[in-house]
Order: sequence, then C-alpha cells, then structure tokens
Amino acid sequence: MQSLPLYIPYAQIVLSILLIVLILLQKNEAGLGSAFGGGSASSFRTKRGFEKILFNSTIVISVLFVASAIIALAI
Repeated sequence: MQSLPLYIPYAQIVLSILLIVLILLQKNEAGLGSAFGGGSASSFRTKRGFEKILFNSTIVISVLFVASAIIALAI
C-alpha cells in the first residue's frame, strides 16, 4: 500500500494514452449538422464487431482513468 502513490501517475499516463488511441480509432460519422438534429435516420445503427469492442473498451478505460484520478486525490 505504501508503493501505491508511486505507481498511480504511471498508470494514469498509460490509461490516458490508451484512451486517446481508442477515441481516435473510432469512426467519425457525426458531423456538425447531425449534432443539431440534421442527421439522417441511418445515423442510428447497431455497433457490431470491432466497433463494439472499441466502444466498450473506451468506456472501461475511461472509468478506470477516473477511478485512478479519484484514488490519486484520496492518497
């Protein structure tokens, strides 16, 4: 437990790099027009395969990053 403060910054760096990579690998289908309701109905589709894995991995990595930030504040 005493070495935990030593490893948290490194874990946050690794998690942040993974999060950036996962976000950049996702498809960019939402333009500015679709952000304000101008998109077509085909923009709502089911994620399948690798796209679903990327999406779920992004959520998991972001939750881990937030948890590591809270732990870093607590210690």
